[in-house]
Amino acid sequence: MIFYVFPGQGAQFEGMGLKMYENSAIAKEYFHKANEILGFDISEIMFRGSAEDLRQTKVTQPALFLHAVIKVKMEGDNFHPDAVAGHSLGEFSALVAARAMSFEDGLKLVSARAVAMQKACDIEPGTMAAILGLQDDKVERICSDIDDIVVAANYNCPGQLVISGSKVGVEKAIEVANEAGARRALLLPVGGAFHSPLMSPAKEELETAIKNTHIESPICPIYQNVTAAATQDKVLIKINLSAQLTGPVKWTQTMHNMIADGMTKYVEVGGNGKVLTGLIRKIDRKFETEAL
Repeated sequence: MIFYVFPGQGAQFEGMGLKMYENSAIAKEYFHKANEILGFDISEIMFRGSAEDLRQTKVTQPALFLHAVIKVKMEGDNFHPDAVAGHSLGEFSALVAARAMSFEDGLKLVSARAVAMQKACDIEPGTMAAILGLQDDKVERICSDIDDIVVAANYNCPGQLVISGSKVGVEKAIEVANEAGARRALLLPVGGAFHSPLMSPAKEELETAIKNTHIESPICPIYQNVTAAATQDKVLIKINLSAQLTGPVKWTQTMHNMIADGMTKYVEVGGNGKVLTGLIRKIDRKFETEAL
C-alpha cells in the first residue's frame, strides 16, 4: 500500500518549481492561476527569490502548497494514493491531492491561514525549539511544569519533539531539557509559536474560512495531525483542520498508525523531498521511500 506524505514549512528551497514550470504546460497553467488568486507573483518569488524571501510565512505556505499540488496535477491519472497525510501546512496539500478540496479553494484557504498566523505572530510573539534525545513524555512534563506558555507542538519522530510558546517559556524549557540530559535543545528560526495557544488570535479567522470552504469526502483516508487517525468524514476533517492551528502535529503517532494499517511504501510530495522521508526512516528503516 502506498502512502503519500506532504511536507510543511522548512521544506522550501530556492528555485522551487522553476523546472516544473519550464517543462510542463500543466504546471504553467497552475502557476498562472495561483498568481491571479493570490494577487501577487508568487511564481517569481519561488523561482528567483532568496531563502529569506521564501521564509516569509505569507510566501512559504502557499509556495509549498503549490509545489506539492502541482506535482500531483502533473501525475494526472497516475496518482493513486491508498492514504495521505501532511505535516502541518502539508495537510492542506494532502486534502487537495485526495480531491477533498479544489485547487482554488485549497490555495485560498492556505493563503488565509498564512495571513492569520502572521497576524497572530505580531500580536503574540513567540518561538519554537527542537528537543532531541528525550522521551516525549519527559518533554511534556518539562513543558507542563513551566509557568509561561510552552507546549509540545510537533511530534516528529522518536527522540525529536518540537516545543512552542512564549520566548521566555521556550528558553526555560530548553534550559531544563539540557539539565535533564537532552542530546540537543535548540531554538528554531521560525517567526512565531505555531501549534500553540499563542495562535489563538488566528483561530477564529481561520475557522470562518474553513467553514466557508467546500470540502468533499476524500478519495482515500487522510491521517490528520491533531488525531493521528485516518478519516474520510468531511465534517470531522473540518473540525480537525480548525483544531490544528493551536493543536500538536502528531507525526510520530501518525506514522505508527500507518504502519499498523499496512502501509509499506512512502512517497514524499513537494518541497526538497527530504524532510518527511528522513523522519519516516528514523521511525522504521525497512519501509520503501521515494520523492515525487
